[in-house]
Amino acid sequence: MKNKLDLKQIMLKYGTIIVLLAMCLIMSIISPNFLKSRNILNILKQISIYVIIGYGVTFIIITGGIDLSSGMLVAVSSMIVGSLVIRAGMPWPIACVITLVAGAVVGAFNGFLVAFFHLPAFLATLGTKLALKGTALFISDKPINGFSDSFKFLGQGNLLGVPMLIYIMLVVAIVSHYLLAHTKFGRYTYAIGGNKEAARVSGINIEKVTIMVYSYASTLAALAGILLTSRIMTASPINGEGFEMEAITGAAIGGISMSGGVGTIWGTLVGALIAGVLNNGLDLMLVGAYAQQIFKGFIILAAVILDQYRSKHR
Repeated sequence: MKNKLDLKQIMLKYGTIIVLLAMCLIMSIISPNFLKSRNILNILKQISIYVIIGYGVTFIIITGGIDLSSGMLVAVSSMIVGSLVIRAGMPWPIACVITLVAGAVVGAFNGFLVAFFHLPAFLATLGTKLALKGTALFISDKPINGFSDSFKFLGQGNLLGVPMLIYIMLVVAIVSHYLLAHTKFGRYTYAIGGNKEAARVSGINIEKVTIMVYSYASTLAALAGILLTSRIMTASPINGEGFEMEAITGAAIGGISMSGGVGTIWGTLVGALIAGVLNNGLDLMLVGAYAQQIFKGFIILAAVILDQYRSKHR
């Protein structure tokens, strides 16, 4: 009985890691090229931008919210940095700082709507998403090109044989983990998601923390927009379209409870890796794009069902 209980606890705690290892084993048997270092680095590079958005989304989901605007914020950030660098002639590091600040402001606006107007996060960020889409097209309805090679290094450069995007992904993970697991900000984030009224009674400024959470998430989405622009060397109003779903998928698969109060940054990273391994494996097996969408849809459903199961046994 005890062994059975221990096994259940192990699966609840480490289930996503076990699934990831099992998928890697299966894919390596199916395709000898899967475990080659070049392919592994390619998987990490492919998920890097999605998972950076996912880190921010993790904070929001833990508070019991959701952010549907992050994908279009990637597009707006791409257009801002493109306009400042190419059209205004601004040095790209300064343009990047301004873009990050703009992202933080958008997130603060989302948080303000949720915290003070008590709008459902789904509706608040959906409205922001539509406004951002119009903003991206207003800045320019055509792609912007002509970036320098130094800017290109962010998205395409390598250091010691490892793409810069992977380094940035890991640095952001460490910073986000520290904020979530080792600061008052992180503890308050969990408290709000666990029981908002209890958090308020205990003296937590829910409105302030909510604004900070959404602002941090949008700052990371703006960073993702900069990195995507550097990777493809083009600023476009359609950059990042649909990225919010990739980020939410990674978080859901990684065990972040959609009802709030539970989750870790490393869980989101593992969830994104599972999605990345699946995409890569299906590509190696020459599975069509439409069939891949079907697989991903069922994986999201399985993740939600598992989340409900975890909630009952928590």
